[in-house]
Amino acid sequence: MAQYIQAVPNFSEGRRKETIEKIVNEVRNVKGVKLVDYHPDPDFNRTVVTLIGEPKPLKEALLNMAGKSIELINMEDQKGSHPRIGAQDTIPIFPLKNITLEECVDLAEEIGREVYERFKVPVYFTGENARKIERKNLDFIRKGQYEGLKEVAHTDERKPDIGPAALHPTAGATIVSAGINPLVAFNVILDTSDLEIARKIARIVRGPSGGFTTVRSVGLKFEERDRVCVSMNMFDYVNTPLYRTYEVVKLEASRYGINVIGSELVGVVPVESLINSLEFYIGLENFNRNQILENHLLDLI
Repeated sequence: MAQYIQAVPNFSEGRRKETIEKIVNEVRNVKGVKLVDYHPDPDFNRTVVTLIGEPKPLKEALLNMAGKSIELINMEDQKGSHPRIGAQDTIPIFPLKNITLEECVDLAEEIGREVYERFKVPVYFTGENARKIERKNLDFIRKGQYEGLKEVAHTDERKPDIGPAALHPTAGATIVSAGINPLVAFNVILDTSDLEIARKIARIVRGPSGGFTTVRSVGLKFEERDRVCVSMNMFDYVNTPLYRTYEVVKLEASRYGINVIGSELVGVVPVESLINSLEFYIGLENFNRNQILENHLLDLI
């Protein structure tokens, strides 16, 4: 039976359309790989890509993408509101069908080694591949972002897992991982341009400052809309569903007399992350996942 993996790589360019297309083109038309979605964000200045594929061609597609990102993105010039440490910032993979987490962990190790061997870009491992417990946390790896990490990458605490104790002079470093569930990137938009309010709410929501242990969040500005949002990476949408974080953000915003005016998902998401919100908001009882018609198509793959 064919094995399938999901990958959600992020690269640090969300503004230059020609550059984005050149990078994404590296995964188009690779036999055994499907480009599901890509989401450039000019305010964040990053692009989130979603791929599914069989292990060997998916690995090659991810490495080709990384090579083009490293070639075309200069981190000395790159600026954006989303935390980042490298041109090809992250390469996370997840088991999708007929493959185990352990096999994905092994594949992530191979990808990490080859990123360095091919492109001489150092690699940090997180998720199930983390070498140290603190490196399971993306915030720890990204602390200080590219500019700050460049100054401390020589120290034992912050040096890369693969490569020299320094960042690549233009491409920074790449974070590689395997995990059981893909993160869901979820933005809740506030009816204000006050960034400090979004930052205060983000601190309440995120785990390290007393919020949800499986959520990392920041307050960000949408320049084109003159509004701010609480931007969340949700690492366990089953135990910490979207509706719960949404309601907390809405409650905290009311303290400042501010309404939530909408939300957005970045990239594709597992259907389960939407179903549990549906169950909550309409009080759906005794719902069975087999009632979803599209779920039956998976058995035909």
